[in-house]
Amino acid sequence: MNAGSSSTQGMRTPLFGLVLTGGLSQRMGTDKAALPYAGRPQLVRAFTLLSARVASCFVSLRPVQRHDPLRRQYPVIVDTLENCGPTAGLVAAHTAYPDVAWLVLACDMPLMDGASLDALIAARDPRYHAVVFRSAYDGLPEPLCTIWEPPALALLCQQVTAGALSPRKVLAGETTRVLSACNPAVLNNVNTGEERERAVEMMENRRDGVRGE
Repeated sequence: MNAGSSSTQGMRTPLFGLVLTGGLSQRMGTDKAALPYAGRPQLVRAFTLLSARVASCFVSLRPVQRHDPLRRQYPVIVDTLENCGPTAGLVAAHTAYPDVAWLVLACDMPLMDGASLDALIAARDPRYHAVVFRSAYDGLPEPLCTIWEPPALALLCQQVTAGALSPRKVLAGETTRVLSACNPAVLNNVNTGEERERAVEMMENRRDGVRGE
């Protein structure tokens, strides 16, 4: 365990990490978790970011992905629901470990950085059931880079049982702490080849800026 997984502002609930990789990647046409960025598959990059900050880290996947060579390098949590999108991963994680909080990261956010995840962790507070960034596109909570405390996930499970599958609805209440990302680009979802090209360009420009300082 490392400093990032310790209690923050009085939080006693352990913090686990979950990389969501169960998407169908239909618009991309190839597995987004395996796409290389800066020389490494995105799943490797995302898992490395999360695992350095939590007590335990897992990869969320669909049953048919269980034997994928890339994913099976890591501890996994297998979806038990079908046709639920990323909600299935959240529900499966809470079912497996109902007494922990989850720092969740979608595998299609290659610009995510450690400073942004650290900001989420630092903002944990017993008064809130979730800590989330506000999307720069629509001003709504971004549910796929979020700290979900057990009460928020329990509510999500209740809504799924009732037929509602939107994680954002759970995050709309007063028990969610909403932050503005210092760098909104870290929340960019990469779902197409064109979006990937832009992300790679932004990543290269960021590295060039660091070298030029």
